[in-house]
Amino acid sequence: MSEVYATRRARLRDRCRAGGSQSALISRPANVRYLAGAAPRGAVLLLGGAEDLLLCPGPPDDRVDGRPDEALRVRTLPGPGGDPAVAAAGLAAAHGGGSLAVEEHHLTMARHRAIRSVVPHLRLADLGGAVEQLRVIKDEEEISCLRIGAEIADQALGELLESILVGRTERHLALELERRLVDHGADGPAFATSVGTGPNSGRPAHRPTDRRVEEGDFLSVCLGASYRGYRCEIGRTFVIGTSPADWQIDLYDLVFAAQRAGRESLTPGAAYRDVDRAARQVLESAGHHEGLPTLTGHGVGLEIDEDPQLAPAAMGKLDACVPVTVEPGVHLPGRGGVRIDDTLVVRPEADGGPELLTITTKELLAL
Repeated sequence: MSEVYATRRARLRDRCRAGGSQSALISRPANVRYLAGAAPRGAVLLLGGAEDLLLCPGPPDDRVDGRPDEALRVRTLPGPGGDPAVAAAGLAAAHGGGSLAVEEHHLTMARHRAIRSVVPHLRLADLGGAVEQLRVIKDEEEISCLRIGAEIADQALGELLESILVGRTERHLALELERRLVDHGADGPAFATSVGTGPNSGRPAHRPTDRRVEEGDFLSVCLGASYRGYRCEIGRTFVIGTSPADWQIDLYDLVFAAQRAGRESLTPGAAYRDVDRAARQVLESAGHHEGLPTLTGHGVGLEIDEDPQLAPAAMGKLDACVPVTVEPGVHLPGRGGVRIDDTLVVRPEADGGPELLTITTKELLAL
């Protein structure tokens, strides 16, 4: 992996130099991990002209899943209370750099002022989303981590479906799913697990309540596993009981058709907004215009919500080896709803088309 990290840093260094900066300060945790490997909480990366340096507020923590890139020099601040970002800026100035690129979208005003007070003559340039842009296309090692995370999430969900559900609360089911994720090897949940029953089903990012599962309910579940820092996502909807009502079958079939349209449009070169449109048109043509999710999907990786955004106004086109979610849904107030959510990797048609990572059945099961 050391060569992988070095290559990533070299690509970023080229971008910085093209913008007139000889050094860069990386402070956003996911970006630090992408360029330097697992690092202690609060660590920053100083990308220098001659040497790269990882500055940490304290010694490496055994609770961190992994270690920093062994090729990096690691420096720990001498005492508590210091700010690695301020120390990094001081080092950049001391080595003769006239300009330091920083992630302005991550730096707080207080931190920005602290850096200014230490190195008032150092020009701070905005690095923008340069690292996030590098992170969009994943290498096969990253995709392998996502694939394993998806397998863990599938396992956890599959085991839950084999248990007795009637009478249990949304909160209880969510906690059990998160425990099963860890039992199967996940670092932890990729995000707060969502379980919705009855009138709560199908709500995006629904926070589980003490409502109990009842016969005839829709049960919607959205969960994800984090594995070696990489996060995937899966969402499914089921019916509790043996015979779904006609309206439940119709609504499920509609959302399934929308999700299939979105998945089939995942080809290299497809516009982000065209993927969104493919799924959204199916729902809107059936009369569902209000209350639809703001986007059809998004990228995943070291964060659960990355670029690209598959939304109506999104600009840009898909590349191969970009993992995204496709997650349309419909919620009917007072009745409930359906959400179907998969994580896939964009692949060219010659390689079989989009690779489905989350494989739990999308058949409408009566549990």
